[in-house]
Amino acid sequence: MARGNEKMKKKIKELFTRPRVIILLIFLVFSLVAIRPSFSNDGVAIRNILPNSTASFAGMVGPNPTATPMSREVIQAIDNQQVRNLADYFNEVSSIRPNTTVTIQTNKDTYFLSVEDPGEELGLVVYDAPTSNVRKGLDLEGGTRVLLQPEEKVEQADLDLLIENMKQRLNVYGLSDLTIREANDLPPPLGSGNQYIVVEIAGATEQEVKDLLAKQGKFEAQIANQTAFTGGDDIRSVCRSADCAGIDPQYGCTPSSSHGSQWVCQFRFAISLSQAAADQQAAITQNLNVITDENNYQYLEEPIRLILDDAEVDQLNIAADLKGRAVTDISITGSGVGISRQEAALDALSNMKNLQTILITGSLPVKINIVKTDTISPLLGEEFIKNSLFVGLLALSSVAIVIFFRYRRIKVSLTMAAIMVTEIVLLLGVASLIGWNLDLAAIAGIIIAVGTGVDHQIVITDETLGGESRSYNWKKKLKRALFIIMAAYITTVVAMIPLVFAGAGLLKGFAITTIIGVSIGVFITRPAYAAIIETLLKE
Repeated sequence: MARGNEKMKKKIKELFTRPRVIILLIFLVFSLVAIRPSFSNDGVAIRNILPNSTASFAGMVGPNPTATPMSREVIQAIDNQQVRNLADYFNEVSSIRPNTTVTIQTNKDTYFLSVEDPGEELGLVVYDAPTSNVRKGLDLEGGTRVLLQPEEKVEQADLDLLIENMKQRLNVYGLSDLTIREANDLPPPLGSGNQYIVVEIAGATEQEVKDLLAKQGKFEAQIANQTAFTGGDDIRSVCRSADCAGIDPQYGCTPSSSHGSQWVCQFRFAISLSQAAADQQAAITQNLNVITDENNYQYLEEPIRLILDDAEVDQLNIAADLKGRAVTDISITGSGVGISRQEAALDALSNMKNLQTILITGSLPVKINIVKTDTISPLLGEEFIKNSLFVGLLALSSVAIVIFFRYRRIKVSLTMAAIMVTEIVLLLGVASLIGWNLDLAAIAGIIIAVGTGVDHQIVITDETLGGESRSYNWKKKLKRALFIIMAAYITTVVAMIPLVFAGAGLLKGFAITTIIGVSIGVFITRPAYAAIIETLLKE
C-alpha cells in the first residue's frame, strides 16, 4: 500500500512538471480571472439611465456598452432599505411618496433623487446583478432582435457608416447592452449575396427599436417649400436638460377636442443651429410678408414646417422680429396623446426623445427595411439556463460512467470528465475576454465542441491503451492519435466557416463558438490529456 501511494505521489508530481499540463493550468487560471465568478448577486445592476430622467438629473450615468457585467454599477439600497433582487427594487420604488428625496446607494456612490410625482419614472432600467463576466445573449437575457436590410445594395464603406450611425442613434436614445453587426449571405452562386444588419438589444421593447430603426430619420425644416436646415450637421446642439426641454409649461396637458376623451400634452426643447443654417433661414425669411392676427400678434406669412421622413410632424409660426435675422437658437415643439394625462405626458416625452435623437444623429445614409423582429422574454432564458445546467451535469455524469465501463479504469473516466469541464471553463473564459454573447446557438456550439473533445479523447485513450504490449512506443502512438485529431479538426473548421455567413449570420454564434471550442481542445486540452493519460497509465 505504501509503495502504491508513493508511486501515485510520484506520478502526480511528474504531472505538474509536464509542459502541456502547465500550459493547460495557466490558461485555466486566466479563464477564471476573465470569468470572475461570484456566488453572491445581491442587488440590481443598472442597464440604462434614460436621458432627461430623474436619475440622470441626479448625476447617475449609464454604463458603457462595452463594460464587463461584473463592473456594472449595482443598486444595493433605496432609502436605507436593502435591495436584494428585482422584486425588492420594484417594491421600494412603488412605495416612493410625492415631493420626496430618494436616496439610492450603489456599490460605487450614493445619489439623491428629487421625486415630485410618485408616478413618474426614475429613469432606471435594471436587472438582477450578474454573477460572472459571461455575457448572456438575447435568448437568455430577453430583449429584442431585429433583422434589417438596406433598401439598395451599398458599398462596404457606406454599410460601415450606416452601422456606426445606428449605434450612435441607439446610444443617444439611452439604450445600451446592444449588439449591432453586419451579416451577409454567401455571394452567388453559393448564396443570394444579400446584405443584412442584426440588432440585438437586451431589455428594449420591440416598439422602441422600430421607432428608431424603421425610419431613415430624414429631418428637414422647411419655410416656403425651401429647406432651412436639416438634422445632423446643421444642428450644433440639442438641449435635453429639464430647464430647456420637457412638457411645455405654456400649454401643458389638456383634454383633446379632436381625439375624443383623450389628453394631449405638448413638449418643447431648444436647439442651436450652425451659422450656415441660420444664414440660410435668414435668406429665406427676408422677403416674406408680415401678418397681424386678431390678437395683434405679428408673424411671418409662412410657417416653419418640421418634416420627418417626408411626413409633416408639426409647423410653427415665425415671429415677425425674426424676419431676415440669422438666429441660431430656436425652439422645437410637438405633442403626445394618451387616454390619461400621465400617458399623454409619457407619449409626448417619448416623441420628444425620438426627435432629439434624430436631430443629433442626422438621417441614416440609406433607407432600411425591417425583415424580421423577435421579442424574447427573460423568463424563458432563466428556465433554459436551469434546464441546461441540469442536463449538462446529467450528460457529464453519463459520459463518465460509460467511459468507466468501456475502459474499466477510474483514472480514465475521471480525467476525461475533468477535461470536459476544463474545456467549458476555457471557452467561457475566452467568451468573457472578447465580450462574446452566449445565446442558444453559442450553447449548441459548446455542446458540439465538448462532444468532439470526447471523441478525440477516446481516440487518444484507445491508442494509448492499445500500446500496452512489449513493443509499444508511447510517442509513436500519441503522434498517430494527434494526427487523426488534427485531420478531424481541420474538417470541422472548414465545415463551420460557411455557417458564419449562412442564414443572414444568425448561425454565426454557433459557428464561431464551435471553431473556438475545437481550437482550444486541439491546441490546449487534447495535448494535456495525452500527457496526463501517458503519465497515469504507464508503469
